[in-house]
Amino acid sequence: MNTMLNCSKRLYCQRVAQALRSRKSRSQKEQVQRFIDFKRIKTQGGSGGNGCISFLHLWSNDKAGPDGGNGGNGGHVILKATHSIKDLNHVNTVIKGTDGVKGSNKDCDGECADHLIVNVPVGTIIKNKDGTIIGDLDKEEVMFVAARGGAGGKGNHFFTTDTEQSPEICEYGAQGEIMEYTLELRSMAHMGLIGFPNAGKSTLLRAISRAKPKIAPYPFTTLKPHIGVVQYEDYEQLAVADLPGLIPDSHKNKGLGIQFLKHAERCSGLLFIIDISTPQPLEQLATLQYELKSFSSDLIQRPQLIVANKIDLPGAEDNYHELKENTALEVIPISAKVGTNVGLLLQRLRQMYDNEKYSK
Repeated sequence: MNTMLNCSKRLYCQRVAQALRSRKSRSQKEQVQRFIDFKRIKTQGGSGGNGCISFLHLWSNDKAGPDGGNGGNGGHVILKATHSIKDLNHVNTVIKGTDGVKGSNKDCDGECADHLIVNVPVGTIIKNKDGTIIGDLDKEEVMFVAARGGAGGKGNHFFTTDTEQSPEICEYGAQGEIMEYTLELRSMAHMGLIGFPNAGKSTLLRAISRAKPKIAPYPFTTLKPHIGVVQYEDYEQLAVADLPGLIPDSHKNKGLGIQFLKHAERCSGLLFIIDISTPQPLEQLATLQYELKSFSSDLIQRPQLIVANKIDLPGAEDNYHELKENTALEVIPISAKVGTNVGLLLQRLRQMYDNEKYSK
């Protein structure tokens, strides 16, 4: 029976696409690009063009009547969801639309301005100043008009009537809307790395992707999330987030607290990174699960996997067996620094991703 199970497991693993090693080397720049999943923005639509006051003069008729054209409409500011953008790093704090062109003589209307489209990641939530959700860009190509452009002003030709044949009035173009929003990413990554400070989360992310999170021998080296992308041979890409370290009572806003837990809430699956070289690994796992459950009962129900890191250190083997025998979750022993079983972990991540993808 065990032989049949092992054979079926091997056949299933053979069908899983293998992770590719990136051919492109890491950037040599010292500055690391931060992952931005929260931003406050101010949007202003373009102003409409002014109308024109003009009177037509011909060689045969020097009083041919008013010919002032209308101004063009200002452009809207539109937020558009796309899978090609991963975070809000490129979104400016102040976004202003293009103004419309003013009208001119000979009944020439001004050109309407093009709408300014700002791409944001799929899963972006839009909140107003009161914190109320007014937009959820949860699908590709979905748009949200963040600020409407002003209408163009009318020229004096528009105001011609039976009793007023030579009006000397026109309209100014209307000002565009000025709005303030808070953008927040609901879905940050497919998998999130959960663990205590110095558990090896950043080292693991460096080992499986081109991301460059800071690595240092002191706690809380990661203050903001970093995203790494794992590429597979069938061109599927899996995003993995290195989240700041969690400590006891984080759900009471200790340490990075609620800010960290909100990051974890935006991941589809969770990887518990346990430093297996330290004693009592079960207590580490219990603390992590308790903090997540205390923050959100839905969070603890997501797909989970235990990664026993630092298996190459002395005493880690015994702690690994203790952890494996006392938990129902799958435990994969790895060494992110040396590279032990990292390929197996990437294969298991792909299986979790496929199961979640096809179950929807």
